[in-house]
Amino acid sequence: MMQSLLVIDDEAPILKAFERAFSSDTTTVLTAKNAADGEAVFIDAKPDVVVIDLSLPDTSGLECFKRLREIDPRVPVIFITGHGTVESAIEATKLGAYDYLFKPLELDEMRTLLDKAFNLSRMVRVQPVLADEEDTVADAIVGRCHAMKEVYKAIGRVASQNLTVLLQGESGTGKEVVAQAIYHHSARSTGPFQAINCAAIPDALLESEIFGHEKGAFTDAHRQRIGKLEQADKGTLFLDEVGDMSPMTQAKVLRVLQDQTFERVGGNTPIKVDARIIAATNHDLKQLVSEGLFRSDLYFRLSVVTIQLPPLREREDDLRVLSEYFLRKYSNEFGKDIRSLAPETLEMLQQYHWPGNVRELESVMKQSLLTARGSILLPEFLPSLAAHPNASSAKNDSEYLTESFIADRLESGTDNLHAEAIAKAETQLFRQVLTHTSGNQLKAATLLGISRVTLRSKLKSLGIEASDFSS
Repeated sequence: MMQSLLVIDDEAPILKAFERAFSSDTTTVLTAKNAADGEAVFIDAKPDVVVIDLSLPDTSGLECFKRLREIDPRVPVIFITGHGTVESAIEATKLGAYDYLFKPLELDEMRTLLDKAFNLSRMVRVQPVLADEEDTVADAIVGRCHAMKEVYKAIGRVASQNLTVLLQGESGTGKEVVAQAIYHHSARSTGPFQAINCAAIPDALLESEIFGHEKGAFTDAHRQRIGKLEQADKGTLFLDEVGDMSPMTQAKVLRVLQDQTFERVGGNTPIKVDARIIAATNHDLKQLVSEGLFRSDLYFRLSVVTIQLPPLREREDDLRVLSEYFLRKYSNEFGKDIRSLAPETLEMLQQYHWPGNVRELESVMKQSLLTARGSILLPEFLPSLAAHPNASSAKNDSEYLTESFIADRLESGTDNLHAEAIAKAETQLFRQVLTHTSGNQLKAATLLGISRVTLRSKLKSLGIEASDFSS
């Protein structure tokens, strides 16, 4: 899918830099040198994300932002500013701007922020639909099995109600798309939508990301920051992977659900907020409650309405339906015309456990199209389907730290044996603990006696995905 970025700035080098850095086969960069031109391009091109300089030649960036919000309040807007306009940037965030960055801009930081903004734009502006046989639209909810029909009914029942919703299911089952559907069918569909992946943000930053912070609240809090909850006022806040929240953050979320108030980190002034919360998790929250890892009172508040998304392996004939849907969806992109599966291909897919569920199937279909020929997907076009990490298959000794491993490395003349041995031992340790906790990072960190931040850092350095161990 093509996406477009509008940059409004009077500095030609900034506009050129955005064009060079972000123009691609999937992203179009549009530019404007003042607010009037930017508004005209905004109306004509309907960009997915907008970047605005707070200092424009014909009016302030803040006034330009207010005008764009009147036209379409759903488009994420990122401000770029010099140090002299900090208060204006904060004010813009209070009014609904997605975020702000300070010049000089760091490319990696801007790229990360734009990726998040494009994803949010898609969630806010693209309404998920139930896909027909030949439908290939983005963000479609595909499936005809009994369990998915129950999901559709639940979405219909809860969307129009101003209730908290808990979405439960393994990683890759489509919780984000269901949250998107609930938002679009709710009375808050014209209001703001904010999304946070609680598992992707370190504990030390998650509380600030949700609730914001006051200047001086902690070492790097050089200025006030408005959190996603405050930005979601009169709208919806989607908390993905809510089971990974720290106890302190859980307590503050509970307060929001109880009396719709919160305080920014480092602040003592209660702030009133009217935001619907949709939460999602791939953990069994009841189990976490019984283990003392999740607050029972928060669980009961979150699970006013619970929607359970089924894993792919339990979705009857949906494996074929979904496979053919993804083939149709990506055939043109890969220059192919493959619409169906050979019976032998379907049989191979059915024999696989699909730990990554629909997301993994989508990836497999895309990889298959890279090498596929003809009009039918044959078995030889499928990538190698790795065994489920939890499967009780025999392990090769080379995966573990053994005497033979050390002897082999000594024989090879290594000069880095200590680091190699530590990495090998840690890989074995973390994999075994994650298998024991079914991918529950909170419990794994507790068993290991380390912080969740340290655990995530170790898993990343070792190339281990905790979601692969979800049962």
